[in-house]
Amino acid sequence: MADYCDRAGGRGQEGKFSGPLKPMTFSIFEGQEPGQIIFQFKASSSAVKFELTGETDDIFMIENDGLLYYTKALDRETRAVHHLQLAALDSQGNIVEGPVPITIEVKDINDNRPMFLQSNYEGWVRQNSRPGKPFMYVNATDLDDPNTLNGQLFYQITLQLPLVNNVMYFQINNKTGAISLTQEGSKELDPAKNSFYNLMVSVKDMGGQSENSFSQSTYVNITVRENIWKAPEQVEITENSTEPHPIKITQVQWNDPGAHYSLINKEKLPQFPFSIDKEGNIYVTQPLDREEKDSHVFYATAKDESGKSLAFPVEVHVKVVDINDNPPTCPAMTVFEVQENEIVGSSIGYLRASDRDEANTFNSILKYKLVDQAPKVPSDGLFLIEEYEGKLQLGKRSLKKQDNPLYNLTVEVADRDFQTLCFVQVHVIDINDQIPIFKVSDYGDVTLPEDTAIGSTILVIEATDADEPFTGSSKILYKIIKGDPEGRLEVITDPKTNAGYVTVKQALDFEAQPVANIVFKAENPEPLVSGVSYNDSSYASFTLTVTDVNEAPVFPQHIFQAKVSEDAAIGTRLGNVTARDPEGLAIRYSLSGDKRGWLKIDSVTGEIFSAARLDREAESLYRVRVVATEIGGSALSSVADFHLALTDVNDNPPRLAKEYTGLFFCHPLSAAESLIFEATDDDLQSLWRSQFTFALGRESLKNDWQVSKINGTHARLSTKHTRFEEGVYEIPILLSDEGKPPMKGTVSLSVTFCQCVEGSCFRPAGRHDGIPTVGMAVGILLTTLLVIAAILAVVFYRMKKDEGKGNVENPQSPEAKPLRS
Repeated sequence: MADYCDRAGGRGQEGKFSGPLKPMTFSIFEGQEPGQIIFQFKASSSAVKFELTGETDDIFMIENDGLLYYTKALDRETRAVHHLQLAALDSQGNIVEGPVPITIEVKDINDNRPMFLQSNYEGWVRQNSRPGKPFMYVNATDLDDPNTLNGQLFYQITLQLPLVNNVMYFQINNKTGAISLTQEGSKELDPAKNSFYNLMVSVKDMGGQSENSFSQSTYVNITVRENIWKAPEQVEITENSTEPHPIKITQVQWNDPGAHYSLINKEKLPQFPFSIDKEGNIYVTQPLDREEKDSHVFYATAKDESGKSLAFPVEVHVKVVDINDNPPTCPAMTVFEVQENEIVGSSIGYLRASDRDEANTFNSILKYKLVDQAPKVPSDGLFLIEEYEGKLQLGKRSLKKQDNPLYNLTVEVADRDFQTLCFVQVHVIDINDQIPIFKVSDYGDVTLPEDTAIGSTILVIEATDADEPFTGSSKILYKIIKGDPEGRLEVITDPKTNAGYVTVKQALDFEAQPVANIVFKAENPEPLVSGVSYNDSSYASFTLTVTDVNEAPVFPQHIFQAKVSEDAAIGTRLGNVTARDPEGLAIRYSLSGDKRGWLKIDSVTGEIFSAARLDREAESLYRVRVVATEIGGSALSSVADFHLALTDVNDNPPRLAKEYTGLFFCHPLSAAESLIFEATDDDLQSLWRSQFTFALGRESLKNDWQVSKINGTHARLSTKHTRFEEGVYEIPILLSDEGKPPMKGTVSLSVTFCQCVEGSCFRPAGRHDGIPTVGMAVGILLTTLLVIAAILAVVFYRMKKDEGKGNVENPQSPEAKPLRS
């Protein structure tokens, strides 16, 4: 190691230009003017000249008096380090001192332009490739020192053709030159639309951070190929296959070889009946049953060797194709009723059979056939059934109950391969030749308060029917045909007694209908025979009187909404909230929950006004409750919500996005330094929200500092020289937004210049304000000890004095007196 290092010729670290002959190392920037002195060596008195050997390259010379200099500008790219030997000679040419090694390190300057290895690059990418995954590289070299900023390269895409909708489909890693797709490119690239793209890529040295950096550009031609990683067409698998499993059903394939495939059980089936091999072939591993599950959906994924997904999973759809493997089914017994004397062709009912095979296919088409009638009285063939609908009809003649009251029919239901026998009972019932007759035609008056609970039974009505009991001819249905247009009442029939229970279905309303004359009609579900019709005996009525109950005011809606700018003047009308009192009483309005005191309400009209300055940044949606209280009566009240949405105005100056503390540069500076800071403001995200301008807050700072904008929210604070003293510098920064109106704010960045140890700011310990010196601390300690000693002396003196008094007063007492204060 050299004793010290000379920077670019001249002064060493010790401030010396000369010294004894000993091993030394010098650092000289390349490109310096030739003829500059490096150092003057001194030897013993017997030496008369010096001899320089080694890698001089006819550049380094030494005079007889030991003056070392160079005659040509150095070039680091030719030789980065020169290893020399220096000896002192006497008049005879003999070495009297040395030789010693002299090392010349050539320091780099930015004197070489980066160069791409190719003037044009060709590449291709599959559509829908994963964003951020490189598909090609561009490479450039720079002969400057890669360990300095001079040789650090910065890549960027300066042009994309075509540029669809001003969206970049490609991106480049600015350090490695790796080109990949953006999120938009992954989604939008389509060879059917544009199969070829041309990029202009530039490379800069100095890490792209200096205006004086060198650059070069190259063209990159990219072909877009069709993505073969896509969802396969829907697969159809016949259910209950008897072939050996597994059976290949489809295949997925990644764009490049070497992918690792797997399946995702999207539906979380306990037994997943599919698998995939390393070639992307997908198999069904067991027979499927359509009636159990008629379709399957799962995902196929492709990953690289590290397990990272190469692209989004693709969806695989499998349809299970039906075979006729299920017989028709029907209820255990189907029961119908038919009136005697109904005409031939009358519909008795429908037999409903089903088939689990796929609907609307030949496998599930059912045919009905009547195969037996018991008894065959008075003859066989009394019934018919429609072949495909299953409708049962009278086939030959009207039925008479006295001939037979019950028939058992056997119906064969068949699909293409299976037959099932279904059983039907037909009950012959008496003809409906009797009408229901009310026992009472007028049920008088019923008085109810309007708040009667829904579901309450308010009246029981009853009619009788002389037809056969427990048949459709004698069952009674009650209908309200007059006096209840809103459907507030309903009548429920007791199936055992035919009594009708009149109940409240909807809330009663005194204000809408205080008195109603309700009329009922009683009728049968079975039609009456010809010549018989309902008459006045099948009608009854009662008078319903609804009494008033004091009710709270009613709002037409639960939530009222309004919108206003946050800079609205005090007294601005914001909205109107009104309610109605069912009894017609006047209403008084008030606000509840106005915690910020922003609003006021007209107690008579319900109009709401602003009462103070609004602030969207404090609360963007302001919620209060409006209370409507009736005046008079029971002073009942009800509540509705009022929501006020505040729209933003640009009323907040920009500020620093966070507190920047501990900012420092290592002193002394060897080169210009910089730091990055971020601005924000509290206004709503908008076009101007992310666009700030940055400037120094004082003109006097412009010789030492500069502020440069990086983007709409970030800027760089840089030193303009290296001649700063140690200490803390407060740098005011003027921030402006581009809102309407524009807002400005001044912030301060505190930057410390300090000596550094291992990259951290180091300050020697010293006296700080508020911290006592060592002398002060000793004085405080001694004073405290003296005070404590004085207190103890007083206490012991009092104890001794009290003890003496006790002995005089009671010399015989064996007990000690307690101390008295």
